[in-house]
Amino acid sequence: MKLSEWAPRNGGPYQTAWTWAKEGRMPVPVVQTPSGTRLVAEPAPQAPGRVVVYCRVSSGDRKGDLERQVARTVQGATGQGLTVADVVTEIDRDRLARFGVEHLEGALSAAGRRLIVLDSAETADDLVGDITAVLTSMCARLYGRRCAKDRVARAVAVATGEEAAG
Repeated sequence: MKLSEWAPRNGGPYQTAWTWAKEGRMPVPVVQTPSGTRLVAEPAPQAPGRVVVYCRVSSGDRKGDLERQVARTVQGATGQGLTVADVVTEIDRDRLARFGVEHLEGALSAAGRRLIVLDSAETADDLVGDITAVLTSMCARLYGRRCAKDRVARAVAVATGEEAAG
């Protein structure tokens, strides 16, 4: 299969796969044809590996959310025909990968593993929340804590094209 087809199927960008192929770091055999096309040799199907579910919440008062998240994630994995071997839970303000998930996916792919996101809509919601938190912090430093929340709400409303409340 062409390298341009292999990269998205394995959760990585084409440019990263091309660089790996050029540097000889691909996790699978790659040959270059006389025309310059790089072809990836598909490995034989392997038995399913160990599946680990990772769930986190940002604070201890959200433990109930963590339990529901674990149940939903395990159910989603088994719905895809995967057998969950272990569940890793964490209560931490920081996320596993706030930005640069493609780098994490590339590293996992190089090790013969993959990252499965069950609900990609949640990642978009997280990004909006992250940007709002950063803006709030910056505005609080510039304008004082009292009016920072209002300024952030107005900035988000302008950016999203919505009308600010208040």
